[in-house]
Amino acid sequence: MRRGIYAGSAVAVLLMTAACGTGDNYSGKGSSVQPVGDSKQVGNGYDDVYGSGAGADPGAAGKGGPAGELKVQDIANLGAGVTDSQGFTLYRFDKDTPKPPKSNCEGDCATAWPAVAADDASAGEGIDKTLLGSVERADGTRQLTLAGWPVYRYAKDTKAGDTLGEGVGGTWHVLGPGGKPAAPAKGGADKGGKGGSAEQLTELAVNQNAELGPIVSDAEGRTLYRFDKDSAWPMKIGCVDACTDTWKPAKPVDKANVKGIAAELIGKVKRPDGTEQLTIDCWPVYTFTGDKEPGDISGHNNKGLWFAVTDKGKKAKVVG
Repeated sequence: MRRGIYAGSAVAVLLMTAACGTGDNYSGKGSSVQPVGDSKQVGNGYDDVYGSGAGADPGAAGKGGPAGELKVQDIANLGAGVTDSQGFTLYRFDKDTPKPPKSNCEGDCATAWPAVAADDASAGEGIDKTLLGSVERADGTRQLTLAGWPVYRYAKDTKAGDTLGEGVGGTWHVLGPGGKPAAPAKGGADKGGKGGSAEQLTELAVNQNAELGPIVSDAEGRTLYRFDKDSAWPMKIGCVDACTDTWKPAKPVDKANVKGIAAELIGKVKRPDGTEQLTIDCWPVYTFTGDKEPGDISGHNNKGLWFAVTDKGKKAKVVG
């Protein structure tokens, strides 16, 4: 009789683990996974375990200088993209508008994405000069536009040819010579303006980081992390109370609005305080307050416990 009970328990655990593996770790109706045990017993000591956002270096941002003669370059996996006269990649932001031209990137956003000045910009071969224009920004400076779209550089592109800004937050794209994203359209997404709406609905995206490779970010381009003091099975939450002042639990997303990562890896879990948190491959995930710009990875390998999440739901490699 006892053997039968043990066998039944083992089957139940396997079934629940399989459900989590398919991303069905949703709380509430139909939920098979909840935090278990006293999660507050995990990870005592804020400073030693969780790390601090203090002193995080957001990186040096480039200034929005003149573009000079714009060029069309063949960019790997994207096709034709526009660069400035020095070969630095230029970008557009899906949350801007071309008619009328308007930039919606100010403050911290403009530090990460320096506006390209309209002064001295000219159209090189492959670019229609009639598409060039300018728009006045909130600070009174004039920003270059192409087909009405405000033009930017990305502060993390440190050399000519870098395209680290492509796909950040699902809303930033290499600028094509006609004003559209350089990325090829899929399934007629540009018809009726639906393509732009689809981009803005992206809640999770995968970005190619120069050091770590493909890592997952939220809709704002913030890197997502997992914590070694958490547990995927049985699911335990190790980051509570003061920890969440620095490591913010990511909110659940609609699986239909995920790009670059398998939808079956996406789930959610109920935290000890009753709120719900996004999970990737059964691991609760967080953003780091020490990351100041989209694409920052300053939380990676923090205290040897926090790691960026790859497109496969695993811990990103440790470099250096």
